[in-house]
Amino acid sequence: METHRTFIATYIMANRRNGAIYTGMTANLTARVRKHRNGVFDGFSKQYGCTRLVWYQRFVWVTSAIRREKQIKEWKRDWKLKLIEGANPEWLGLAADWYPENDPDWVPPEEPD
Repeated sequence: METHRTFIATYIMANRRNGAIYTGMTANLTARVRKHRNGVFDGFSKQYGCTRLVWYQRFVWVTSAIRREKQIKEWKRDWKLKLIEGANPEWLGLAADWYPENDPDWVPPEEPD
């Protein structure tokens, strides 16, 4: 997978391997994942603790990312699991090293409203 710079993406968050999964899209994946990790969003992802980024796909256009998000949300669960495991068989947290909170010079990225 690519680096974690600001980019448009469709993504999947999970609470654990084969657990609850949440599909979304954003124009700033770094900021969005941080918000999920901090429980900023009320709803499914917060209720089920979907704080681990397990899959994402970059896009040039927001419309393409929205289309992909809608497509994945219509899929059966088994198809989503195969998508995740095809790119990330161990369900590792792909953003685990994106947030150097101990670095005094690091500033978290802002997400556009």
